[in-house]
Amino acid sequence: MKRTRPTSLIGLGVLGVVIGFLAELAASGMGIAVFVPPLTLPITLVAVAIIVVAFAIPIRRAVRGRSSRRIDPFQAMRIVVFAKACSLSGALLTGAGIGILTYLLTRDVLPASNAVLLTALGTAGAIILLIAGLLAEFFCTLPPDNDDDPETARARSH
Repeated sequence: MKRTRPTSLIGLGVLGVVIGFLAELAASGMGIAVFVPPLTLPITLVAVAIIVVAFAIPIRRAVRGRSSRRIDPFQAMRIVVFAKACSLSGALLTGAGIGILTYLLTRDVLPASNAVLLTALGTAGAIILLIAGLLAEFFCTLPPDNDDDPETARARSH
C-alpha cells in the first residue's frame, strides 16, 4: 500500500472548504438554521485519533525490533487502512470546518460566539485526526530492505 499523498489531502481539504461554505450558504438562503457542530464532535475526533495511534504503536515496536511479539500482517494492514481513512477524513472535515468558519466570519452580523467556538473546536479536532492518521500510517511502514548485494542497492537508488 502506498503512503497517503499530499495532493490527496489538499484536494479533499479544498473539496471540504467548498462543500462546507456552499452548504451553509444554501441553508441560510433557504431560511434553515446554519450547521453548528456539537461539542461531541471534537471529543469524538480526538478519541479516534488516540485510538488509531494506540493501535499503530505495537506495529512500530515490532518493526523497530523492540518487541519480540509477532504481528499478524492482516492486522497491520487493517491498521494502515484505518490510519489512511483517518487522515483522508480528517482532511475533508478540516476543509469543511474551515468552510463553515469562513461563512460564519464573513457575515455582516456575526453569529453567537458559541457557534464560532464550536466550529473552531471541530476543525481543531479534525486537524488532530489528520495528523494522527498520518502518524499512525508512518508507524506502520517497513524500513528499507538491507541488501547485501551492492549492485541491487545501487540499481534501486537510481
